[in-house]
Amino acid sequence: MKPVIGISIGDINGVGPEIILKSMDKIDLKESSPLIIAPKEVLDFYAKELKLVIHLNRCEFIDQINPDHINLLDLPVEELDIFPGKLDKESGKIAMQSIELGIELASLEVSHALVTAPISKEAVNLAGYQIPGHTEFLAEQTGTEEVLMMLVTDELRVALVTAHIPISKVSETLTQELILRKLSILNNSLIKDFGIESPKIAVFGLNPHAGDGGVIGNEEIEIITPALEKACKSGVDAHGPFPADGFFGQRFDKDFDAILAMYHDQGLIPFKLVSFGKGINFTGGLPIIRTSPDHGTAFNIAGQGKANPSSFIEAYNLAVELAKMKYEA
Repeated sequence: MKPVIGISIGDINGVGPEIILKSMDKIDLKESSPLIIAPKEVLDFYAKELKLVIHLNRCEFIDQINPDHINLLDLPVEELDIFPGKLDKESGKIAMQSIELGIELASLEVSHALVTAPISKEAVNLAGYQIPGHTEFLAEQTGTEEVLMMLVTDELRVALVTAHIPISKVSETLTQELILRKLSILNNSLIKDFGIESPKIAVFGLNPHAGDGGVIGNEEIEIITPALEKACKSGVDAHGPFPADGFFGQRFDKDFDAILAMYHDQGLIPFKLVSFGKGINFTGGLPIIRTSPDHGTAFNIAGQGKANPSSFIEAYNLAVELAKMKYEA
């Protein structure tokens, strides 16, 4: 099994094109076939700016994909202006066109996974796409009712009950049913996608000290603990709720296959601290495999040759591993 891995270009004014180009000479073409979805002019521009020499097989049609080469599926655009570091609606539009085609190719199994370079949510909304992020758009486009945002390294997996919502909305969004659904998706993904036969999952509380028995909040007593009890009765090996602050400090993460955090920063701040720039964003519950680097567009360093491709390389390699696991099963 030699999977074709689709790669969406991300925001063309961000670091996406740079990290993609820098990653190509780290990819083993005996193990996978990269398929970059982007206007050729974008890669030409950044290759010239960064003095990188990359040999691409340019395709206009999918039957021109060469499994032994780095492939570029040329995305035609009427006008193209590239301004590294600039927030622009045209760059948002191209980013979304690339993602849409990437989703379509993965859904049709022309490709076997999709790796998405970073987008600017502001730019894509300027382009007319009213979305909070990649994860929600992928769910919508694949007809998936509910998905799970998960950050992954070789040793750590952190999933989120709530993702791209304001912190002021987190408490009112949490319900027993929501936590149960997220736990179910996480458990199934650990088994199906990651090959973990009997996953053990840690669940964080919402409040400081996990509420201190109701002294600092009742969500743990009224919502989270009952949800865990129901999950355990359904066969999910879930533990908690744990106080989030001490969990990583005491390295309890080493005792679990995954962690379910209540909100975005609660899970992602410690994850990014311990992942040393090699974290991967994985979307659980989708009918397709999707991974992404765990950082944003980094407009402040775009086009300067400073972007570190390590997270993108890890995301690509995980996509290859998951694709082989799925399609060889």
